[in-house]
Amino acid sequence: MANYDLDTIRHSSAHLMAQAINRLWPEANVQFGVGPVIDTGFYYDVEMEHRLTEDDLKNIEAEMKKIIKEKLPIERKVMKRDEAVDFFDNMGQTLKVELIKDIPADEEISCYQQGEFIDLCRGPHVENTRELPPSFKLLHVAGAYWRGDEKRQMLQRVYAASFKDKKELKEYLHNLEEAKKRDHRKLGKELELFHFEDVAPGSPFFMPKGTIIYNELVEFMRRVYRKFDYQEVITPQILDSDLWHTSGHYDHYKENMYFSKIDEREYAAKPMNCPCHMLMFKHYKYSYRDLPMRYADFGRLHRYEKAGAVSGLTRVRTFCQDDAHIFLELDDIQKEIQKLMEMFFVCYKHFGFKNIKVNLSTRPEKKAGDDETWDKAENALTEALKQSGHEFFIKEGDGAFYGPKIDVEIADALNRYYQLGTIQLDFQLPERFGLKYVNREGNESQPVVIHRALLGSLERFIGVYIEHVAGAFPFWLAPEQVVIVPVKNDNHLEFATQLKNELKDLGFGVRLDDRNESMGYKTRQTQKAKVPFMLVIGDKEIENQSVSIRSYGAKFSTSISIEEMKEKFLELAKEKVPVELR
Repeated sequence: MANYDLDTIRHSSAHLMAQAINRLWPEANVQFGVGPVIDTGFYYDVEMEHRLTEDDLKNIEAEMKKIIKEKLPIERKVMKRDEAVDFFDNMGQTLKVELIKDIPADEEISCYQQGEFIDLCRGPHVENTRELPPSFKLLHVAGAYWRGDEKRQMLQRVYAASFKDKKELKEYLHNLEEAKKRDHRKLGKELELFHFEDVAPGSPFFMPKGTIIYNELVEFMRRVYRKFDYQEVITPQILDSDLWHTSGHYDHYKENMYFSKIDEREYAAKPMNCPCHMLMFKHYKYSYRDLPMRYADFGRLHRYEKAGAVSGLTRVRTFCQDDAHIFLELDDIQKEIQKLMEMFFVCYKHFGFKNIKVNLSTRPEKKAGDDETWDKAENALTEALKQSGHEFFIKEGDGAFYGPKIDVEIADALNRYYQLGTIQLDFQLPERFGLKYVNREGNESQPVVIHRALLGSLERFIGVYIEHVAGAFPFWLAPEQVVIVPVKNDNHLEFATQLKNELKDLGFGVRLDDRNESMGYKTRQTQKAKVPFMLVIGDKEIENQSVSIRSYGAKFSTSISIEEMKEKFLELAKEKVPVELR
């Protein structure tokens, strides 16, 4: 077998799946859309009256494996555009005809044929179907609008995993099952952290336990801010649309904003904090001695997301960011970004994220400002990253409309990457708002602004982190840190209640489980709730002034004195602050 790259295998496998569908439903006039390669395999969009089921997917897989054994040659055919239009039109493939008509008239059309099946495709492909490894798995079917347009017809998108060998496929499918167990939507409900209601689509309701985690993250960032000289501010949520015209969001971001009429004037719920911080800086007179000035804001934000885009906590319509804006002189950019990178890496590693990627996103097609200003901004970020010593990758055209940015991605326990932190360099908003400070020569200069978020949306971070730790939060962040279980009699309960109060006075989250249930049941419930520690109180513990302690996931309990236990908990609580910042 030839040594094909994985993309070629996956692309050829997409054609294999389409051919199998065509064979299984020959009278259905199946319309084929597009079948691209994705990170873990491929998908194909099909239009057919029959709604594909899980059993259908198994049958399609079996048919694909039959076609592999047929060793059908895969041959490239080239047609002129008009010829290709007629060819696919005669086949009744109207979706393919639409795609072909979008190709310039003077371009040749590339197709690939295997047996009775032919498809529009640039290639490359394997030489024959026997060259394809049977290490694929059809996963599920989802709805997808044709060409991503919600006004067009809904197609069935068949997703498949595909790898070079069965070992890689098995590992991926194992991680997929593990991901289902870790799904933050599932765990959020089971652990009573948050839920959603129809009255507020895409807007989470945080229950008491979830709110403890939420507030602890805010306090964590506040402790970090004190170390890195940030000042917290509070800004309004509803602002006159004139502000959004000034900032440029009205022109570049309007479709994602919520608007309302108040006193015959148009207002908008803020989708971001930056225009408010510009006004705050402009309101007072500052000199170079006051810079860098770092405003941090935990204000609630609202952004419209299409119904099909919202997903648990990772894509919501209302959220809070650990947001900050830094006003500084041009010469201080490199030093400030190096400081930011230190801050980012210390915090991410504290949460247990080991694999971290840094990306530099350059100017998008739809941007504000001239190319000269963008050149200056991109060069400043590039040089700052080089000086920081961190490896980074270029993401062309992925910057914000007002400036280039550094995006930081972290890998979770299943090695899935998420973009959390961002550092965006902005020359546009200071100019739009006419910001000035007095420089060293006593003249007025325009500051540069860095937009910065570390955890990003707290809602999204909680969703990502729940899946990273599978709902088992570290002691300092757990909504319930300790459950105390008296064995049976009143004496045990009295001692347990006294211990609960002592631990609460030390600042720990403690629950006393005095329900009339068996010890086995209480133990199972405590483990299911993923509480870091369970303490059992019986005659022996009272006599020895000790507890029987069992940590989450442990099979056995151990005996420890009450004073040792308190010292242990106090030591674990120090993790509220990363060791590098203590």
